[in-house]
Amino acid sequence: MAVLGPILRRDLSRLVFGARKGGAALPVLFFLAVAMLYPFAVGPDAPVLARTGGGVIWVAALLAAILPLDRLVEPDIELGMFDQWALRGISEEWVIAVRVLAHWLSFGPPLMLAALPASALLGIDGAALRTVELGLLAGTPGLAAVGVMIAAITAGLRGGAALSGLLVIPLAVPLLIFGAGSLSTGGEGGIALTGAVSLVLLAVTPFAGGAAVRASRE
Repeated sequence: MAVLGPILRRDLSRLVFGARKGGAALPVLFFLAVAMLYPFAVGPDAPVLARTGGGVIWVAALLAAILPLDRLVEPDIELGMFDQWALRGISEEWVIAVRVLAHWLSFGPPLMLAALPASALLGIDGAALRTVELGLLAGTPGLAAVGVMIAAITAGLRGGAALSGLLVIPLAVPLLIFGAGSLSTGGEGGIALTGAVSLVLLAVTPFAGGAAVRASRE
């Protein structure tokens, strides 16, 4: 549908350049801050940092992905944008699917680039960094899908921002387990499982998120 292109550009511009919430720079800065502070917490032991650094990167990626949850869906419901799109024949499922893509583009590739300096801070070697990058490529779309789905479910609820953070973490646990676990299992199996979980989340999110948006508008 030709109209989905402008919706994607609008969503991406709001997420990347949204000055009020820091835009795409805030998740990247948060991600790097975690990587910089972690060595101070565990000490300068290089083998320990290298062994645990991949898991820290995944936890930081999850936390960075949930930072913009409060502006993924709820503002458009309050402004009546979903009603306008429905009048133009654009279903909530299509809008949610586009929102997932915009959310991923706003934080996934930047975090993959930020993982390069983060790996140096954590003492991760080249082979492990390759596994981390492939895992992030497979897993961050799933994190984006979980974030948008939970944002749609909690939109309009009192304390929805705090509730969404609590709901995202259990759903993201499989991605963290397989993504971080790929560093200790040779890579391919863990990355494949991470990608499989992401695909399931990407398939479910448009329908679950669309149903949640319709329920919140009634």
